[in-house]
Amino acid sequence: MQPDIDSTHPAFSDPHYRARRRSIAALADRPRIAKVDYTADEHAVWRHVRARLDPLHARHACAAVLAAQRRVPLSADAIPQLADVSRRLARASGFRLRAVAGLVEPRPFFVALADGVFLATQYVRHASAPLYTPEPDIIHELVGHVAMLADERIAELARAFGRFARAADERALARVQRVFWFGLEFGLCREREGEGEAVRAVGAGLLSSVGELERAMTGAAWRAWDLDAMATTDYDTTDFQRDLFVAPSFATMVEELASWLREEAC
Repeated sequence: MQPDIDSTHPAFSDPHYRARRRSIAALADRPRIAKVDYTADEHAVWRHVRARLDPLHARHACAAVLAAQRRVPLSADAIPQLADVSRRLARASGFRLRAVAGLVEPRPFFVALADGVFLATQYVRHASAPLYTPEPDIIHELVGHVAMLADERIAELARAFGRFARAADERALARVQRVFWFGLEFGLCREREGEGEAVRAVGAGLLSSVGELERAMTGAAWRAWDLDAMATTDYDTTDFQRDLFVAPSFATMVEELASWLREEAC
């Protein structure tokens, strides 16, 4: 796990933020999810991001995500406690949250999914860059992933990713990591709208970032849904995504990801 930040991070020159982040990361060593006493400034970042994201979700998130958000509602005024959200998520789909200090390596991240556990950070992104974060923070975990994992179809799909990764060699793990990235982190799908259709956001990386979601709808290159192409396409975790894959529908996305995992495992 990587609890600290590197020189490219927007908060690298802020010693107070770095110390605060380390103190929150240290709580992850406890056997149960520890309560974080978030500061007024941290709650303000959450409110600012939610005020910008919520209208974007109403316009651009797919119907399945909006329905899942209603199953595990999150306060827009204050950062929820991870333990509270975990209990509600467990009732919705059987998934639980576990606190971690920072970014987790791919294999342990996926293996936890197999057990119905999502590894989540508890710190908040830096106030200087509230609309984008180069790595997971609690906004990404809750507004992004929990909104998806509350859907039982996505929850089962996440478990399938984990089961595959548990037995995968390094080459197969790299392939499944890319497919997860372009599917459940930055996936788009088409959805009927009146007599036509619209492209809607599914992935957690889109749902939790104002910058990513706005760019996805206006400046990213939309590519045809192709799982083999996804498995061999590299991505950059430090910048906005340039290429996004668009599934014909949410149901097709879920079905074809599950089928791909079964075929890859053979």
